[in-house]
Amino acid sequence: MVTLYSTQGCHLCEQALQICTELGISPVVVDIAYDETLFKQYGWVIPVVKVASNELNWPFDAQQLSQWLTIHGITHHS
Repeated sequence: MVTLYSTQGCHLCEQALQICTELGISPVVVDIAYDETLFKQYGWVIPVVKVASNELNWPFDAQQLSQWLTIHGITHHS
């Protein structure tokens, strides 16, 4: 499962979601604004893509995300 930590109105988060979509990935989008712990952890670094315990922080492009997903065993269409 791929998780995207995000929040409403974050243009970088929208870009990260678009990159995921272009790669054929439909991440579970978690809005950190509704969870104090997540907000403290990710408030200054979103968007963050997470697979298991591995995280990829912004900035990343489609190629970087594609390679990272492959390394962590996520198959996708690029």
